[in-house]
Amino acid sequence: MTKDEEKRRAAERAIAYVEDGSVVGVGTGSTVKFFIDALARIKGRIEGAVSSSEQSTRQLREHGIAVLDLNATGPLGLYVDGADECDPHKRLIKGGGGALTREKIIAAASRRFVCIVDAGKRVDVLGRFPLPIEVIPMARSHVARALVALGGQPIWRDGFTTDNGNVILDVHNLRIVDPVGLEGELNQIAGVVTVGLFAKRPADIVLCGEATL
Repeated sequence: MTKDEEKRRAAERAIAYVEDGSVVGVGTGSTVKFFIDALARIKGRIEGAVSSSEQSTRQLREHGIAVLDLNATGPLGLYVDGADECDPHKRLIKGGGGALTREKIIAAASRRFVCIVDAGKRVDVLGRFPLPIEVIPMARSHVARALVALGGQPIWRDGFTTDNGNVILDVHNLRIVDPVGLEGELNQIAGVVTVGLFAKRPADIVLCGEATL
């Protein structure tokens, strides 16, 4: 099975978790694109979707799926999204596409978080994929110095601006043995908007091709 076939299979399997009449939280990325295509086939069964990015919003609307405001919908029953890394405890690194803040908000507001990945995203210890951190622009250098002090190598994603108007620092050379602790520590650095560690609120279910974790 190719990587794209694994992604498509995981995305189509996630449709089984969609409840009739519900509003579905939808993430961002290459695997989620397959999920949105699959969701379009059952769009008559759902009220609409809450989207984590402008990219996903465009695709949802192209399929005729209503995109709703989380403030208006209240808590969601389901959020479906991909990941850049997933450990055996379903803790994740996300944000390779830069949508980590909205993704984290929707995940926090959802009763069930189904993560869809290909096998290449599974790791024993998080950190091989650089950890994205969304930062207020004026705090970029301050946050970078704090990250260096913690042993990381932050690299500014030059030329990229998030949908929220902020910048991303991608932190290399981290071996994250305590994801929950590190997530809390990084969140305390002044100027950090969101950390791409989804450890305090990990995935509930991980679908990896034909496998369920």
